This record gives sequence, structure tokens and C-alpha cells, in this order.
Amino acid sequence: MYDRKCPRTIFYLTIMITFPNAKINLGLNIVAKRHDGYHNIETVFYPIGIHDILEIVPSDSGKTTLYTYGNPIDCEPEKNLVMKAYRLMRQHADLPEVDIHLYKHIPDGAGLGGGSSDASFTIKALNELGGNKLNENNLADIASQIGADCAFFIYDKPMYATGIGNEFTPTTVNLLGLYLLLIKPPVAVSTAEAYSRVTPHPSKLSITEILKQPIGTWKESLKNDFEPSIYAIYPQLSDIKQQLYDLGASYASMSGSGSSIFGIFENAILAENASKKINGCLNFVMKL
Repeated sequence: MYDRKCPRTIFYLTIMITFPNAKINLGLNIVAKRHDGYHNIETVFYPIGIHDILEIVPSDSGKTTLYTYGNPIDCEPEKNLVMKAYRLMRQHADLPEVDIHLYKHIPDGAGLGGGSSDASFTIKALNELGGNKLNENNLADIASQIGADCAFFIYDKPMYATGIGNEFTPTTVNLLGLYLLLIKPPVAVSTAEAYSRVTPHPSKLSITEILKQPIGTWKESLKNDFEPSIYAIYPQLSDIKQQLYDLGASYASMSGSGSSIFGIFENAILAENASKKINGCLNFVMKL
């Protein structure tokens, strides 16, 4: 926690363009329900190369306004996490009024953390425009006031997450050189709905221990506890996961609480071929 009485930052605004990225979950154990109604979890957040576009420029109207483009967003601009991030940063710095332009490319309701990433990248961009007066831990503290996983996107590197997904330890898991095929079917899963259907239980084997093993062994032990209950409602998600395995994925899973399904492949040819055989869905192929 940083000293909230420290001198406020004065911002000399030019123009800032940044590219908030998505994440996937490598394993997700719902360990226990807490007295505050939240759940303790265990997971590894891994950043991936699907991006939104965020531009911050001086305000034309004398007030701060968010403009959105691309994928539809099911909330009013004033309630968007980007605006919450701006207002929180304004408590710690002398921010001018700005226009924020957000182009949405990361699918919503997919377990990819797009909204959290947008908020955290807003925080980082405003800090950079002000001369980087706040350090990474300061920014993570601010981001954590928006959502449990927001602070992850401040660090934006593979992290072992515990607590409610807000306590982070760097992890050495490394997927560099492998290829990811991400499938987003035309369904969305709300986080609240997903948590309402799970039965928490302590994990028998730590995710960090599983990830030390060769990726070919993950299928049997690296689980996402949301999958059984979500697949019962949306069986097409289970079908997609099986298709990915049938098409050569070394590992496949639902990300977060869904509804995206990803497969990790040894090479680009396998990933590209698989992407052509799963129809009726958005799909993204990328090198990790």
C-alpha cells in the first residue's frame, strides 16, 4: 500500500495510444467459498495477443468522455470500467479532462478479461502521461479497487493467482514458441452465473506443480472447475474442446468462467488447420 498523502502528480497531456491484451487461465480451482460471498481460487493467468485499442487525447468538450467502437458493449459509457479507472486515478493525480476512445476487439463474456485489461491499461497510460510518478505496486493497488483480476494486467506477465484472484506470484511457466487457437462461440457466460453453479473443494495438486510437467500430461490433471456446470448448460463448449483435442491440440480448456475455449498446439500448421474446421465461431490463431 502506498502513501495516499504523497504529492499529487501534474499531467502534461499529449496523446497516448495503448493496446490492452487478453488473458487465458491455465487451470482454475475453486478452492472455497468465503464469508464475504466471494470464492478463493487458484489459477495461472497467462497474457495472450488479442488486443483492444485505447487512445487518450485532450478533451474537445471540457469534460471527460468515453467513446466506444468495434464489438458492442452492454453498458453505458459512464459505467464502463475505463471510466472508473479514470476517476480512481484522479484521486491520486491532477488529471485534465480527456476524451478516451476504446476500440473493442477482445470478445466479452468469454473469460478473457477484456474489461479488466482496458481499465488497467487506462491506469498505466494515465500514469505514463504523467511521467510515471506511481510505481507498479501503486498502480496494482489502484487497479484492485476495480476488480479482482485487474491488477494482473498491471503486471501483464504469467502470474500464479490465489485469494479471489487478486494475490499474485510470478510463475516460470513458459509457452513461447507454441501456438494458441482461441474459439469464441456465439454464447456468453456471466461470471455470477458460473460461480453460482460450482461446488468449491480444495485442490489435490497445485497448479504450479502440474505446469512443471510436459504439456502433453496436462490433459489429465490441469482442470477448470467451471467446466462441468457450464458444459451442462452449453454442451457445444464441451464439443469444441473435444474437437480441439481431435485436431491435435496438446492441451485444451475453457478460459476462466467461459465461454471461450482454447487449444495449445505444437506448430502453426496444426493450429491453422484446426481453425478452419470449427465453424460458426470466432477464432483467433496466435503464436505464444
